[in-house]
Amino acid sequence: MNRGRFFSITGGARSGKSRFAENLASALGKPVTYIATAEALDGEMAARIKEHQKRRPPIWTTVEEPLAVAALIEKVGKHEGVIIVDCLTFLITNLLFKDYSEAEVNQLQKKALTEVQRLADAAWHCRAHVILVSNEVGLGLVPSNPQGRLFRDVAGWANQIMAAKADKVYFLVSGLALDLKTLNQDLKKVVSFSETG
Repeated sequence: MNRGRFFSITGGARSGKSRFAENLASALGKPVTYIATAEALDGEMAARIKEHQKRRPPIWTTVEEPLAVAALIEKVGKHEGVIIVDCLTFLITNLLFKDYSEAEVNQLQKKALTEVQRLADAAWHCRAHVILVSNEVGLGLVPSNPQGRLFRDVAGWANQIMAAKADKVYFLVSGLALDLKTLNQDLKKVVSFSETG
C-alpha cells in the first residue's frame, strides 16, 4: 500500500498555521477530513471555532475528536484523501487536563506522549496525506505555574516527535512558511563541507 505524505505545521498564535494547512489541503486535490480537537468550553473559544468553521469548504468532512485522534487517523487514513488535524496542542491540553491530578503528573505526561507517538506513527503509515497543526509554545516566558510548565514541556516534546516523523515540517512566522527539513538538510551540507574542506 502506498502511503500519503505527512506534513507537520507549527508556529506561534495567529502565525497563519491553520490557513496554510487549509491551503495545502486544497492544493493536494483530494477529499478532506478535518479533525478538530478544540472544545468550546467558553464563549471566546466557541467564537474561535466558528471562525475556523467558516473558512472550510462545505464539501470537507469535519469530525470533532478531542482525545482519540490516533485511532481516528488509523480508521480514516485507510483510504486516499487528506486529513487535517487542528490542533495537536489542544489534543495535549485535553489529554493532560481532562482528569488532571497533581499526584498523577508523571503518568499523565507519559500517557499524553504515548498518544502523540501513536498519532505520529499513524500519520506516517496511513494512505491519506496528513497535515498536522501545532503551536510552538516554548519561545516565550517560562510559565509561572506547574501546569503551565508541564503543558509547555509536553508540547515541545510532542513537536519534536512530529518533526522527526513528518516528511515535511513548516514553521509559520507572520503568515510566511519556513521549510525546516530542507533548511536542516542544507545546514548539514554546509557543516559537512566545512569539516572536510
